[in-house]
Amino acid sequence: MALPSQFLYQGARQRPQTTAHLAQTMSLLGLNSQELNAQIEAALAANPALELLEGRHCPNCGRKLRSGASCGPCSAKLAAEGDQPLVFVAPTDTGYGLNGRSGEELPEDYSGAQPETLASYVMRQIATDLDASEQEIAAHILTSLDEDGLLTVPLLEVARFHHVPLVVVEEVAQRIQQADPLGVGSSSPSEALLVQLVALENQAPNAELCAKAIREGMGMLGKRQYAELGSLLGVSKAKAEQIADFITHNLSPYPARAHWGSLRTPNAESPSTYSQPDIAIRLQEDGRLVVEVMWPLRGLLRVNPLFQQALREAPEDKAEQWKLDMEQANLLIKCLAQRNHTIVRLMQILAVLQRQFITGGDAHLKPLTRAAIAEELGVHESTISRAVAGKAVQLPSGKIVPLAQFFDRSLHVRTALKKIIRDEAKPLSDTKLARLLEQQGFAIARRTVAKYRMMEGILPAHMRKAQAA
Repeated sequence: MALPSQFLYQGARQRPQTTAHLAQTMSLLGLNSQELNAQIEAALAANPALELLEGRHCPNCGRKLRSGASCGPCSAKLAAEGDQPLVFVAPTDTGYGLNGRSGEELPEDYSGAQPETLASYVMRQIATDLDASEQEIAAHILTSLDEDGLLTVPLLEVARFHHVPLVVVEEVAQRIQQADPLGVGSSSPSEALLVQLVALENQAPNAELCAKAIREGMGMLGKRQYAELGSLLGVSKAKAEQIADFITHNLSPYPARAHWGSLRTPNAESPSTYSQPDIAIRLQEDGRLVVEVMWPLRGLLRVNPLFQQALREAPEDKAEQWKLDMEQANLLIKCLAQRNHTIVRLMQILAVLQRQFITGGDAHLKPLTRAAIAEELGVHESTISRAVAGKAVQLPSGKIVPLAQFFDRSLHVRTALKKIIRDEAKPLSDTKLARLLEQQGFAIARRTVAKYRMMEGILPAHMRKAQAA
């Protein structure tokens, strides 16, 4: 199926047309399989022109299939493409998203459960250091965080609720702030920055001046007013710029936006649940990748033939509405086909470019951008962004990751960094870590090492040393 002209990116030469087809296709493209299923079910309930033909059908050609069988004609067509990955829209089966495995045959490292929330992730880190009453206070604080990981209620209010002195609540809050991600549970962006600064004070150009810049010069930092900041701090403009650069590249005012846990990536779109993957990849014995784009319906969506026949004899007072229902049904079916086609094309190229990552793990991820893939496929970058948003992929190992992770440009470096730190005989400084990474082909600055280390929740060298003591 060829892409409609509205999807083609032709720069300023052609202005994209805003059509119902394009608008609905782009809307559907941004949905994961569960959201898509809900939208289709709603359309079925509201539109009498739509019908779900029960049974197992090929989502590509509509042929009825036996239980567990693939579509012969479609499979033959795909197989003819040689050693290229097999990518197709797969009908829902009892083994949905699990590459045909039953629930009792899942691999030990299967990670298809709902991803941990920030609150439970932090609580898991600190719970053993708290007594029962302190755990209740911590739970109160953690369930009062906003999407940026900042506290939305005053600590005094928490103290009054639990009938404890304020100092007790403050001590619990400090434990939370020291957990990964650093600064979580702070009452403001400035406080979060100051918490992180303490952890990095031995690496700061001047920790005292950095703290003053955060407390009194946040507006200047945001506007890059280095001369004014230097005047406030009593240093030269160049020194003020050095301080601002350290704060910008090593500290985050919004802790929850940093990488935390195992499924979060910076600024990545994250679905609310990964209990069912939207795409499943398996590795055949001959080494060929098979990529299944999951179709959420148990049946074939089509225009109701009885409704189509009745439309020809529609009463005058209902003819206009019935015609509209028919048009909307046809439009939805076409847009769903376009959505599937776009995701299939995307996975065809990702399965080739990221094969080593798919089969070998995080260390083999190649840096990719959505813009580069969009240019390769001849679509607008926003199309790729929507196709990636909120989707989860099950790898051949059984691990489920966000599709956005295929575009994480620092994951392979962070993986190498974690390995170096895991194998270190004694805690290494960020400068030494940068040198070791450079020997492995990753030429990054010391401050970038500090940034990646913080993203992975790894403490600075002096704190790792104290922890090991």
